[in-house]
Amino acid sequence: MKSKLFIFFCIGLCSILVVIISYFCKIDFLNSIDLKLKDVRFRLRGDIEPDKRIVIVAIDSKSVDRLGRWPWDRKIIAKLIENLKEARVIALDIVFSEPSVAYSDKLLSYAINKSNVVAGYYFRDEETKIHPQSYINLMQSRIRIVKASEDVKILPVKEFPYAELNIPSIKAQAGFFNIFPDDDGVYRKINLLVLYNGELYPHLSLKALEKFKNSSLIVGITNYGIKGLWVGNEFIPVDESGRLTINYYGKGGSFQTVSAVDIINGNLKLSSDNIVFIGATEMGISDIRNTPFDPVMPGVEISATVLSNILKQQYLIHNAWVTLLDIAFIAIPVLLLCLFLTRASKTLISLFIFSGITFLTYLSNFFIFKACFLNLSIVYPFISLSLCYLASEAYRNLIIEKKSKFIKKAFSSYIAPELVEIIIKNPDKLRLGGEKRIITVMFSDIRNFTTISESLNPEQLVTLLNNYLDPMTKIVLKHKGMLDKYIGDAIMAVYNAPVDLKEHAREAVLTALEMLKELKSLSEKFATMDFPQIGIGIGINTGEAITGNMGTEKRFDYTAIGDTVNLASRLEGLNKFYGTKIIISESTFNSIDNKEQFFVRELDLIRVKGKKEPVKIYEVMEEDCPLISVVKDFEKALHLYRNCMFKEALKIFTYIHEEFNDQTSSIYEERCKDYILNPPPSDWDRVYTAREK
Repeated sequence: MKSKLFIFFCIGLCSILVVIISYFCKIDFLNSIDLKLKDVRFRLRGDIEPDKRIVIVAIDSKSVDRLGRWPWDRKIIAKLIENLKEARVIALDIVFSEPSVAYSDKLLSYAINKSNVVAGYYFRDEETKIHPQSYINLMQSRIRIVKASEDVKILPVKEFPYAELNIPSIKAQAGFFNIFPDDDGVYRKINLLVLYNGELYPHLSLKALEKFKNSSLIVGITNYGIKGLWVGNEFIPVDESGRLTINYYGKGGSFQTVSAVDIINGNLKLSSDNIVFIGATEMGISDIRNTPFDPVMPGVEISATVLSNILKQQYLIHNAWVTLLDIAFIAIPVLLLCLFLTRASKTLISLFIFSGITFLTYLSNFFIFKACFLNLSIVYPFISLSLCYLASEAYRNLIIEKKSKFIKKAFSSYIAPELVEIIIKNPDKLRLGGEKRIITVMFSDIRNFTTISESLNPEQLVTLLNNYLDPMTKIVLKHKGMLDKYIGDAIMAVYNAPVDLKEHAREAVLTALEMLKELKSLSEKFATMDFPQIGIGIGINTGEAITGNMGTEKRFDYTAIGDTVNLASRLEGLNKFYGTKIIISESTFNSIDNKEQFFVRELDLIRVKGKKEPVKIYEVMEEDCPLISVVKDFEKALHLYRNCMFKEALKIFTYIHEEFNDQTSSIYEERCKDYILNPPPSDWDRVYTAREK
């Protein structure tokens, strides 16, 4: 499990590193996809409310229908501006670059040159003639306060060689209304500053803000570009090129919009708190822009949106902290994915985990955007998760699944299927080498097998063994034991290895009892096949042993070794001596929590061959064993025997032997008789030493 987790985390870290490098390299293709996904996020967020003080006076279809085709006579525009004189600021998303009727131009200039009006103009790449006075007027609108922190040689601000300016008589403060799309034609950012003839000029929305706040615009410059913009105490977080990402409020029409004709006719008046943008929205004459919300949004509404963003401080933030948050979104979901993928055993489960973490990642991304306007990346976290998932799945299918199939094939024949699944999840248990653990070992053996084998031909002997070993093995697997090996007619099974098994001693005893029960059915079957009847002896011991793969890298077997195993084998052999079928050690007996479910009697305190320490042993009896009725009598006799009251013990042992033909009681009869004639020494330890294996 630990090695699998380590490999998955290595895959995850590699995925994170690759994506973070791509993130900082700003690959055009990936950035383009990221922008498209951000557009979708805008639409999912839905509309939000702009600043209510901002009003758009639209040169719309209604106004054109009533006042005639655009452009109108400039005295009509003058009247429009005059009727808006109560407004706090009037920003014109219109340029009057060519002279018209002198009287009309005079009226228009008089209306515009008032203190609350900001004129509009735009920059261009094509050459145009500029009246010297128009250029002098423009110079009055340049940014006058520039704070440079260092010696700045190059400023990464968009620069233009030419400008389309208003007629010389219009001397009002002015702002440009150019907006520039991304490479895919969508307007997501706005250049709030432009370089022209070595001077910085502000956008129309900035100039309107300056007028609204009655404060000068300040530009901070450092060696990497624009540090920031300030209007009074209002900080505007632009990038190094002086661009601001636009936080759109919805489709066109998000702002309060009134028809110019209604203002001109005096049908509607605005308050002194209003900031008015005058611009064309009629489809035939307006500058239509493609935005994340609306593919046909009038340009004047974009200028209004920018000013609303500044006034409400609803900026789409992408600063150094957002970059760190982007990296966190690239890394943390991947690390979580690695953690959960180590627990996934199937492709469908891992796909579900990947989908769930991806969904939660983007749900978090969306809510952070909606609540805090943090302009987090969308595509890079997905790429990071996808790379990690695909690489992990490739590893799992090519390496882990291959290993799992090998383990399943190797172990399914002698370990229960559910235990095989556990081993597959933690294959480290099967590495070459061993570990110490408490296990229960069971040995079973066919009685008088040599005699039986001599009475059968080879084919019959193989048939008998197969018919015997198959159901007995199934019983071992049923009780979650591991079939360690067949030793001729003997079976060795291990419990609590290679995986943990609760109450392994109890499961081993249940296995032994069920094997005896199955033997009765087999005896009936063998009778029909003219095979001899067979009996078995079973020994069970619990204790510490070395378990693991023993052998070489090319050939090894998973097994258990140690005194615990040896004692279980000795106990199986003692069944012949005591005339029993199942003998368990004291450690096995003590390891069983619910002892009342079994019929058990203590047999003896013995010292087996090869061991110095004595072992208390017990017989486990079948439910229909007649000796169950005299277990208490036997225990009483055993107590008398160990207290050297041999005559009293002899009477009880003789009774049990004669009445139930109990071989164990017969053994104690002989011992009592011997000790009556030859009393044991005073330091007698009550231990019987077994002379045979």
